[in-house]
Amino acid sequence: MITRRDFIRSAAAIPIGIALKTPSARPVRTQSRIERVGLGLFTIPKLLEEDFSGAMARLATIGYKEVELFGPYPYSVPEAVASWEPIAKSIGLSQSGYYGHTPQQVRNILDANGLTSPSMHIDLGTLQTRLDEVGEASQELGHQYAGIAAIPPELRTNLDDYRRIADTFNEIGLAMKEVGLQFLYHNHGYGLVELEGIIPFNLILDRTDPELVVMEMDVFWMTAGRADPVEYLNAYPGRFKLMHIKDMTELVRFEGDGGDPSQWIPLFPNMADAGEGVLDLAGILEVASMTGVEHFYLERDLAADPDQTLKASYQYLSSISPAE
Repeated sequence: MITRRDFIRSAAAIPIGIALKTPSARPVRTQSRIERVGLGLFTIPKLLEEDFSGAMARLATIGYKEVELFGPYPYSVPEAVASWEPIAKSIGLSQSGYYGHTPQQVRNILDANGLTSPSMHIDLGTLQTRLDEVGEASQELGHQYAGIAAIPPELRTNLDDYRRIADTFNEIGLAMKEVGLQFLYHNHGYGLVELEGIIPFNLILDRTDPELVVMEMDVFWMTAGRADPVEYLNAYPGRFKLMHIKDMTELVRFEGDGGDPSQWIPLFPNMADAGEGVLDLAGILEVASMTGVEHFYLERDLAADPDQTLKASYQYLSSISPAE
């Protein structure tokens, strides 16, 4: 009998097919309408630095309904702030989190523009040691999910590391349940090829408790990591509750294992506005809607032309949803 792990292992070893557009393909309509198109705020950090309130108003005018925040935040542990600083400097950012506002002020701005924030990205250390502060801010902002964008490289050098981090996810998820949150893990493209005969991402999926740990799929990074988003959605129905949507100008893969920012940042130029690249986003979203994804965020990291990206991508994501 073919197990789920064998199925994914086989799929990960062959070129991507179903998740890519083909010249003769017809547009695919999703079976479940995306009622609230969202935005990962790493798409527009510079706009947020210039005018946070104005940026939120602009999103609402276009039609976006949800946003996902990224840290560090005022209550983040010093180690998280220190690790972020060189990355921020390299890409020209000076702020993150609430951009000088309090959680209450951010919530007021969201409310004024008809926006909600179901989720936030944060670091492991803050979740482990400052969960009360995280819970208090999240309650103010209305977050349902909080989690990490990537596992620190030093915590995933071998399969035993992955086993330990999966157990850590369960522990954090159990603690977060007490403050009304669910832990999310964002796939960033590493851990999708065999390590010691096992695919690490599958190990995390199989070892974590679905009641405590949910997954956020990033279709661009998963593709760059040599995996098929549709295969994972079908093999693990109900595990992926959130999704980052960005397109590819052409099919690209990590040169290495995709395990650190030095491999992520060089692929930024290969990101495209939703619907403008080679990924079969309509097909992916159709399967995502049917397998349990509830929050769909456009995310084109550090969009060079924010207005174009926001408008064109929203128009596309709206157009592939069927009319009522």
